[in-house]
Amino acid sequence: MQSCYAWMLLVSTLIFAAFAAIFYRRCFSISNMDHQINREITDKEVRLVGPDGNQLGIVSSAEALDIAADHNLDLVKIAPMANPPVCKIMDYGKYCFEQSKREKEAKKNQRIVEVKEIRMSPSIGLNDFNIKLKNGQKFLKEGDRLKVTIRFRGREMSHTDIGEKLLLRFAEQCSEIATVDKNPKLDGRHMTMFLSPKVAK
Repeated sequence: MQSCYAWMLLVSTLIFAAFAAIFYRRCFSISNMDHQINREITDKEVRLVGPDGNQLGIVSSAEALDIAADHNLDLVKIAPMANPPVCKIMDYGKYCFEQSKREKEAKKNQRIVEVKEIRMSPSIGLNDFNIKLKNGQKFLKEGDRLKVTIRFRGREMSHTDIGEKLLLRFAEQCSEIATVDKNPKLDGRHMTMFLSPKVAK
C-alpha cells in the first residue's frame, strides 16, 4: 500500500513538473550578466514597452510579467538606471541570437591594423630602393602602418644625414597615400620613421 502511494506521489510530481515547464517556462530566471529578465526583475514598478514598441505606461512588475506571458514572450529590463526602470516585452532568445549574429558580422568586417617594416641601408641602390618603395606603398594601400628603418654600419654612423634624406625621400614618394606619423629619429645605429595610410574621404 505504501509503495503504491509513493508511486502515485512520484507520478503526480512528474506531471506537475511537466505542466509547469510547458506553461511557465518563460517565467524562470535565466542568468545573464547584461539584462535582467522575467523573474529576475524585482522592482515594484516598471515603465513597460510593448513588443511592437508602443509605450504601455507604468505598471507593477507582476502585471508586466503577466502581459509578457500573455504574448508568450519575455520581460527584459533594458534601462535599469531609469526611474522607474524600463522593461520591454520581447523574444529574448531571438534578440540574443540576432545580437550575436551582428557582433560576428562586425568582427568579420573589422580589420586589424598591423605595423609592417621596411629595412634599408644608407648605401642602397636605386633599383633596391624602388623595390622597397613599391612594397611599402602596397602595405600602406592595404591599410597597414609602415615603419621604415635604416641601419648604419661602421663608418656610416658619421653620415647619418644621408639616411635621413633617404627616409624623407621615401616619405615624399608615398605622400599621396600616406602621412608621416613620426619623423626620422636616430636610436643607436638605427634611424626610423613611421608612416600611416591616409583615410579615404
